Amino acid sequence: MKKYILIALTLLTCLSKKTTAQDSSYLRDIKLQLQKKWPANRTINLVFHGHSVPAGYGRTPEVHTFDAYPYLVGQELKKQYPYAVINIIVTAIGGENSEQGAKRFKKDVLIHKPDVLFIDYALNDRKIGLRRSKSNMEKMIRAALRRHIKVILLTPSADEQVNLLQPGNELEGFATQIRQLAQQYGTGLADSYTRFKQIEERNGNIHEYMAQSNHPNRKGHALIAEEIMKYFR
Repeated sequence: MKKYILIALTLLTCLSKKTTAQDSSYLRDIKLQLQKKWPANRTINLVFHGHSVPAGYGRTPEVHTFDAYPYLVGQELKKQYPYAVINIIVTAIGGENSEQGAKRFKKDVLIHKPDVLFIDYALNDRKIGLRRSKSNMEKMIRAALRRHIKVILLTPSADEQVNLLQPGNELEGFATQIRQLAQQYGTGLADSYTRFKQIEERNGNIHEYMAQSNHPNRKGHALIAEEIMKYFR
């Protein structure tokens, strides 16, 4: 009996260690680097990999690069860390899914030597399904972790054609899978889906946060940026 109790306690400890990655301590070393002044500082590379949302697409074909969450994060970081040298690098491509993103991961993403990597494909992965999406995501996560890169996964942002309040809607399955991957691999998690769902619960719709049905406007991107910024405070 004691043996089984010890095993159970060990498993609980392992699980708790994985979940601790999803709090402000996950980027402790990065935050220390961001606080350093010249000449002790170095450039911090933040790479945003994904589809049209991090790429900044609004009402297609308009692209609002500096209203998109990668650059909103950059602006907030500069307020918080005035001495930091930060590269915001966006490798996202409109219309792409994780299968395409995984194929170009080495040459387009790892080449930038990210300090922190953000992966946002769930919204478009509806076209390829949960199983293939998981396989592609795991390939990218593992490749990054082997290089000791900090990874933050994003659950899907909203689509006005999907009722976020409907249990089992097509985005909910991807949000759940992304959360599970974050826990399994001990990565960070920016839960965009929950933020948009909360808005829909409160307001009845998310229209004021959207540029078109599947692309957030600046206000919507600000919600996503807020989720990411939790790791830098």
